[in-house]
Amino acid sequence: MLIQLAIRDIVLIDRLELNFRDGLSVLTGETGAGKSILLDAFALALGGRGDGRLVRHGESQGGVTAVFDVPLDHPARQLAAEAELDTEGDLILRRVQMADGRTRAFVNDQPVGVQVLRAVGTALVEIHGQHDDRALADPGTHRAILDAFGGLTGQVGQVAEAAKVVRHARKALAEHRARVEAARKESDFLRHAVAELEQLDPQAGEEASLAERRTIMQQSEKVAREIGEALEATGGNHSAVPHLSSALRKLERRSSQVPALVDPCIAAIDAALVALDEARAVLDAAMRETEFDPRDLERVEERLFALRAASRKYDVPADDLAALRERYVADVAAIDAGEDALTGLETALAAAEAAYVKAATKLSDGRRRAAKSLDAAVKAELPPLKLDRARFLTEITTDPEAREAGGFDRVEFWAQTNPGTRPGPMMKVASGGELSRFMLALKVVLADKGSAPTLIFDEIDTGVGGAVADAIGARLARLAARVQVVAVTHAPQVAARAGTHFLIAKDAVKGSDRVATRVASLAAPARREEIARMLAGAIVTDEARAAAASLIEAADA
Repeated sequence: MLIQLAIRDIVLIDRLELNFRDGLSVLTGETGAGKSILLDAFALALGGRGDGRLVRHGESQGGVTAVFDVPLDHPARQLAAEAELDTEGDLILRRVQMADGRTRAFVNDQPVGVQVLRAVGTALVEIHGQHDDRALADPGTHRAILDAFGGLTGQVGQVAEAAKVVRHARKALAEHRARVEAARKESDFLRHAVAELEQLDPQAGEEASLAERRTIMQQSEKVAREIGEALEATGGNHSAVPHLSSALRKLERRSSQVPALVDPCIAAIDAALVALDEARAVLDAAMRETEFDPRDLERVEERLFALRAASRKYDVPADDLAALRERYVADVAAIDAGEDALTGLETALAAAEAAYVKAATKLSDGRRRAAKSLDAAVKAELPPLKLDRARFLTEITTDPEAREAGGFDRVEFWAQTNPGTRPGPMMKVASGGELSRFMLALKVVLADKGSAPTLIFDEIDTGVGGAVADAIGARLARLAARVQVVAVTHAPQVAARAGTHFLIAKDAVKGSDRVATRVASLAAPARREEIARMLAGAIVTDEARAAAASLIEAADA
């Protein structure tokens, strides 16, 4: 519920702070005292349209803060949490209006976009007036309202899930059908490509390996002669190995005579012979590598050219040819198996649509039953509101071809204001006063069906009096037993039923030629005096005071 509203520098309001309680609160005052300004300021805090002209003359900015106390599981807190806002404690909505037209919005002192503020505000407050274009007057909300009234929320969830299954099945069928159709158009190309690539049998990394082998074979002829010369020097006729071996044997025979002198020489020559033997082995292996069949080079080049030609033809790197072949094989398989798969997907879609139609039809039947009950309940509220010749109708239009998440019904609240006239949408056929009373009747019936925790009624008693005004007051009081109700009223019968009474007035500002809007919470004596003024007009008589006391006493009974 709304617990506090603070306004600063908005039109005629310089500083204002109102504390609200649950139940029914009323705001009264002379015409032009500033009641509409108060509601405009409140709407600004809820995400309404900003306007620089709202800022009090001479000030650079104004602001409105609304504080709400709602349960932890309330949808408004969920919306705030989804926007990654702190939701601890009270929910505080604040809007700063600049004189140049710019605005800033905050939820719990965290800056937010106006759309977030409006979403949270809509979940907290509904404003109903003669020219209101929100809440129940919006046809887009009527289906959900009817579902809540009929207890059909569970069925709505089942239909939404069935619609989701239909969407997925339709998407899967469309994607597979598109793939098969595209593959059919390229069937001949695909089959030829598969045959060609399977014959080529490309392997990943093959191009680089072939290119390396080709380079080695092409260069081997150039280095073979040098390797041969080196091999001749280490192991051929001109090799030093025989001379070193002969010298080694001679030294070994002298080793016993002068070992200290001869042994190091023997070791050095022996190491040289080992090194020469190792070099000869390496050179001999390299020489063998240079020996190749020219036909091998021809075969390598042919294979390399074939891979590169296929790479250019299919516009992919040679290393990707193997993957391309597998993809083409899969496409050909899709063509071959496509009809069976399509049949299966078509069967699945048909089953999903049948399940959806069954659930949506059940929901539609439930809506029609709920509509009859809603129409009857609203009808019972209309005669005391001076709408005894009017009819309320829940118009349901069904399109069985639709597959929407909410079913295939379109719901709109209609009205017939007089017998013999054509029924039509409430917003179009009802006058301002009639629309207000239709809304009140609806809210009385729907009060415990997902209503916002705070309802604002702006002068819905305009143009009525006596018994009708009393009936409006009685219904507002009934509503206030379930949700918080704030009513701007000119009817003493409505004001007499309030638990909290605020008086709005314009007072001259001391030391200035301007006036400011003030709001006072009235205690019992002052409240009786204000209701007497509402009854009598400018001159309050004792008879008016007595009548006011009688109204209050009757309301409290």
